[in-house]
Amino acid sequence: FMHKRERGELLIQKINKLQDNLFKKIQLSVSKDGFLHFGDTVMLLHPENKSSVENRPGACGRLTLAINLDELSVYSAKSLEVPRGISAIESADPVGRNTFCILSVDGSAEGEPIRFGQKFRLGTTGGFSGQMLYLASDHKSFIRFAKKSRLQQVFLTENLSYLTCWQATFLDPQLRLEHEGFPVPANSKVIITHCHTNRSLAVPRKFWTWSYFGKEYEVICHTYLDSHRVEEDKNYWIIVTGNPGDENGTMIDRPSPHPGGNRKNEVLEQELGTFP
Repeated sequence: FMHKRERGELLIQKINKLQDNLFKKIQLSVSKDGFLHFGDTVMLLHPENKSSVENRPGACGRLTLAINLDELSVYSAKSLEVPRGISAIESADPVGRNTFCILSVDGSAEGEPIRFGQKFRLGTTGGFSGQMLYLASDHKSFIRFAKKSRLQQVFLTENLSYLTCWQATFLDPQLRLEHEGFPVPANSKVIITHCHTNRSLAVPRKFWTWSYFGKEYEVICHTYLDSHRVEEDKNYWIIVTGNPGDENGTMIDRPSPHPGGNRKNEVLEQELGTFP
């Protein structure tokens, strides 16, 4: 017992270390020009989804992409083992578990803006040092598929390959050709498409997955199209950056400068209201 405690090999020590890293507060990158750049530390947020009738009332809030941790891996591993699952959680606080770094595929320098149609990788350390896992997906097969939806699974791997390449697609399909090659704005809705399978990252919100932290939403790669052949809100994502006015804040939590509406119109209405 004494020797294990000195080496940090006790079960309680392993669990505490794993949780400390996964829930370590991470400061997101601040975008000075309003665009996303290679090397930025961001969160992938699935916006509120109140239009879907199949969702329960509690399943309509915003979700973030996060590392899924089963109970067995908590008790057996000192660090994150691969392949590692991915889930969507209700917490929108940037921590080691739900923050990602945007990495270059074609050799673009760190700090250069990411453009629509350009390949990139999404890497995460999970709060650990010296470890980088990459968001990946692959065609489903008889033995490889998402457990609940039976669709194309999304996972984390330590191997760099074409399976870890993604690209951002403009939300409006009628304007995609015009925006091809333009910088991707931060904190705006986009479609994140897997390059190898040409399917989009999605959260159906009706499939649950169990993790060490409880019930969470299943994340898959599947393009949901409506009757007009346009992606549904299950495929919408917001790549969130940091709030320059708050060290631990995000742009999604930044209050509107005029929460009651357009201040100019309010003043004009008040002035007009003074006349008989």
